Parts: sequence; structure tokens; C-alpha cells
Amino acid sequence: MQQIVNFILKNKAFLFFLLLFSIAIGLTIQSHNYHKSKFINSANSITGGVYNTSNSVTSYFGLKEENEKLQKENTYLKSLLYNQQDPTNTFVDTTLFQKKYKFTTAKIIKNSYNLQNNYLTINKGVNDSIKQDLGVVSTNGIIGIVDNTNSSYATVISILNTTNKISGQLKNSNHFGTLSWNGQSPNYIQLTDIQKNAVVSKGDTIITSGRSAIFPKGILVGAIEDYQLDATKNYFEINIKLFNDMTNLEHVSIIENKDKPLIDDLLNTNE
Repeated sequence: MQQIVNFILKNKAFLFFLLLFSIAIGLTIQSHNYHKSKFINSANSITGGVYNTSNSVTSYFGLKEENEKLQKENTYLKSLLYNQQDPTNTFVDTTLFQKKYKFTTAKIIKNSYNLQNNYLTINKGVNDSIKQDLGVVSTNGIIGIVDNTNSSYATVISILNTTNKISGQLKNSNHFGTLSWNGQSPNYIQLTDIQKNAVVSKGDTIITSGRSAIFPKGILVGAIEDYQLDATKNYFEINIKLFNDMTNLEHVSIIENKDKPLIDDLLNTNE
């Protein structure tokens, strides 16, 4: 405190000058409209710059929340798309919407892709109505199938798992076969059992066939990289480049087909 008093006493002449100078500027601004408008514009410019910088900092630290909002919105749009009774209809009447497929967002907290049988772990479980045999997808396509769950987490059998078999088809026809992984590159998956009369071309898109109760028809898988005809079986063996980068995943959606119990009961009855 004594140091402050000593500073004021030592610089009292200069401080008194600053006081008078500030009063003079204030009076000038108040009494002249031109000076007043210039002062206000300058103040607004400075304030705007401060607010802009503050907003940029706030936005940066809010990216995680924004990403979660975008993921939820993307999941909602997926729900609208795959629940349409007529997929060719571009108008969706949400008031009459019958939800066959329920989508839940989740985040991947662990992912393996360099083993023969790879798994992922997601941060949703039984408390979020996640259960075994639900499909898992991302914006770019198929990821895998839920295997085990506990209250808060679930493991997912990756499509990069040699035990995983999923029904896939050519997008430009109804020819379908079995999607499986040969245990080699994490960028490719294989489609087998496509009949030899199918029209197959490099670059054609492969999608899920909808011939199971896990994935709806039309989930993206990848594009044909190369193929060959098995002369002994008269089937194509197709190598597919995945749309998903399985080594770089974070947000996913879990698909629940609400008709799956009915379909399973019917299949069990016919066995």
C-alpha cells in the first residue's frame, strides 16, 4: 500500500495531467457529434474484435459438443431414410412415421484391425438398450455387429473379423452373396457366391442386401477393386475396397430392427 502512495506522490503532476486530459477528451466527445460518432465506431470496432476472438476460442473448445450434435442429427437422418416405406419417395411425412429401425449414437473407445479376429468397444450398453446382434455403421458404411454388452459398454465384431459373415449385394442389381474378410488388408473385404450371370465391373458399389434382420438394405460397404470367376463353382469372388477407413474410426450408429424378434421366432419355427 505504501508503494502505491509513494508512486502517486512521485508522479502526481503527470497523473493530474492525465486526469485533466481525459476530462477534456470526454467533454469534446460529448459536445461534438462528429467526435462522438467516431469514438463510438472505434469502441464498437475494438469490442467487436474482442467478442470475435472470444467467440473463436469458445467455438474451438466447443468442437466436441458440436461434433456430438452433428452425429445425433446424422443418426436421425439415417433413421428417417431407412424407415421409409417407399425408399424412392423424397418426401418423408414424420407425422405418420412408423419406426422399424431405431438408431443410437455411440463413440468407439477401442478398435483393433491388425488381428485375424478384430473387435471394437463402444461407450453404450444395456442402459442404452444396446444388445447382442445389433448392426453398427458409420457415415461411410458398415462397421460390424454387437457381440457382448454390459451396463455401459459393448463389444462389436468388426467386419475385419474372419468369423463375421454378412449378406451383401451389387447395388445395380439384386445379385447377392456373402461378405467376409480374408484376414489380410484392413482396407479390403471379400464378397463371394455372386452368380456368374451377374454383371460385375470394377468400381461398382456394394451394399448390404437386407436379407437378414440385422442390417437394412442399402448400407454402404465399398467399391469393387477386382474380381475373378471361380470356374469350379461358377461364382464370382470379388475384392472390395471399403468406404470406411477401419483404422480411423470414432463415431458410430447402432441399428436395432424392432421386427427382429418376430423374424427370429419365425425362422426358429421353420427349423
